[in-house]
Amino acid sequence: MPVIEVTGHAVEYHQWGGPSGSSPELVLIHSLLTDASVFEGIAPVLARSRRVTTINLPGYGASAARPLETIAGYAAFLREAMDALALPVTADLFANGFGAFVATVFALDNPGRIRRLLVADVNAGFPEAGRIPFGMMAGKVTEGGMETVLDAAIGRMFPEPFQQANPAVVADRKRRLETADPAAFARACRALAALDLADRLPALTVPTFVLCGELDRTTPPELAERMASLIPGAAYASIPGSGHCPMLEQPTALVALIEGALA
Repeated sequence: MPVIEVTGHAVEYHQWGGPSGSSPELVLIHSLLTDASVFEGIAPVLARSRRVTTINLPGYGASAARPLETIAGYAAFLREAMDALALPVTADLFANGFGAFVATVFALDNPGRIRRLLVADVNAGFPEAGRIPFGMMAGKVTEGGMETVLDAAIGRMFPEPFQQANPAVVADRKRRLETADPAAFARACRALAALDLADRLPALTVPTFVLCGELDRTTPPELAERMASLIPGAAYASIPGSGHCPMLEQPTALVALIEGALA
């Protein structure tokens, strides 16, 4: 994947489809537990009718780690990366998991910078019990590196039946996550645990579509649906048979939902 320098830091990205301006633009942002390679199966399909750009967040792939302590900091990074790639204000944005929290804050902080926001497996903020695992993962990777959280990450990402039926996918995801920068991962965990968007969401003016896997236990559907209810005019849809990672678990259904929302 190519790399561009943004404010003195390397940012890895990839693009499918025609040159800028030749078709509608769609940006894809990954979760805490994956990197941008998670979109490799759906990006070429989505690129049949638009140009698709994936961006690796700091500390993933070849994107340099940065000392970002808040989701707002990640949102500012995303703005810098999109501007450096000359992505137009008519671009649409789809993000999953941690990336969806970043994308939501991005839309709140940058009204008018994108056309439509699509977020999957996200909520307005975790209840106290939901924050605890992030602190635990942050502590483990700080002490022992990424390998200490791989099994827990897979458990949060995929329902057990999917894991059993797809051992090669599980092994590939572990291998890729193991290369993430531990300090960046720990900072992202703590930033996510501290986030609460409930008071800000009623001010979100970007047309928004919220999705959630019906089997997602990391960001449960009831919390995602509540988030949608706080955003004026937002639509909500469940992804049948999917946990936290619909790009891998239900790619055909996800593409259909994205294309339907962007039609």
